[in-house]
Amino acid sequence: MNYVYLSPEFPPNYAAFIQNLRENGVNVLGIGIMAFDHLNETVKRNLTEYYRVSDLHNYDELLRAMGYFIHGYGKLDFVESHNEYWLETEANLRTDFNIPGPKRDTIAWTKQKSKMKQIYTRAGIKVARGRVLKSLAEAQTFVKETGFPVIAKPDNGVGAAATFKIGNQSELRSFFENRPHTDYIFEEFIKGDIFSFDGLTNQEGEVIFYTVHVFNNGIMETVNQDDDIFYYSLREIPEQILETGMRTVKAFDVKARFFHLEFFETATEDIVALEVNIRPPGGFTTDMFNYAHDYDIYAEYANMIAGESYRPPLECPYHCAYISRKNHIAYQLTHHQVLSAFSELIVQHDPISPIWRNALGDYGYIVRSPDLDQILSVVEQIQQKRIGNR
Repeated sequence: MNYVYLSPEFPPNYAAFIQNLRENGVNVLGIGIMAFDHLNETVKRNLTEYYRVSDLHNYDELLRAMGYFIHGYGKLDFVESHNEYWLETEANLRTDFNIPGPKRDTIAWTKQKSKMKQIYTRAGIKVARGRVLKSLAEAQTFVKETGFPVIAKPDNGVGAAATFKIGNQSELRSFFENRPHTDYIFEEFIKGDIFSFDGLTNQEGEVIFYTVHVFNNGIMETVNQDDDIFYYSLREIPEQILETGMRTVKAFDVKARFFHLEFFETATEDIVALEVNIRPPGGFTTDMFNYAHDYDIYAEYANMIAGESYRPPLECPYHCAYISRKNHIAYQLTHHQVLSAFSELIVQHDPISPIWRNALGDYGYIVRSPDLDQILSVVEQIQQKRIGNR
């Protein structure tokens, strides 16, 4: 089996995918921009072959790399990066080389927010009212229906980049005077708790792993306010969330892929779809799967790809939380005090790539405990700010 992995150097923790695929007898063929000698040791040791390109945006170079691999290894079975940024590139390569998975004609349904709404609606899942608007006049008509605030975000965007919360007519006019040259979808503002339904499907589209994470803040607020964030997993998943998540996975026909589905839960306990991402959740969340379940999702993903028997986790013994901090914020506890005070609960801590820092902070701590109250107490202490710190 031949598995093409785009950009194998990022993020570093995804080297575990490559290692486990190779251990399952899969030829992992890397395409990236980094010199081979500069790749991390796990990636270097487990790639069957590596093809360096000058720019992953140069599609002609990618076509040559794929042709080279076909000449040397035969039919290509998968092409992935597990990274939202390259989803459309992957789809184009699958289309041109007839590789299973989302193709050029279907990727828009999981990339464009306006198209996502159509699938959610057909599946009977509530969505925020919204549509792509081209002019101030159209936006003013929309606001008459929804009231302020409204959310404006790129219809085809990554994360919360270039997303705005617009609270009045003045801000609305300013947006259209300075708007980026891309299609924007406007949505009514939904007030509620944010959670994600995360997991993995097998090659038949059956959900073989799932979990739920609760967020203290939306990514948009975290980025725009340059604040810190935390989120944590649930040991027991409410039935309504489970049912809505499963229905969404089926509606989007997710096969042999991770999923990261975002929802609001309103004060009236309505579940409202935010967006769908057909890739692993960002940051170190896949590692959090393992810490919460005493599990190895990287190994089980490789088993699924290789057609081996999948071993689901037996239980979920822990809540697991990601807690970020940002360098410009003065916190009550120093880094060393945090490590000393919570050494028995911290299972991982790392500086964060600048690519992620707006959403995930400059430094992140992962803690776990069977007791959610203990988790929330640790979050509060790690993120407690000094008075007058800004």
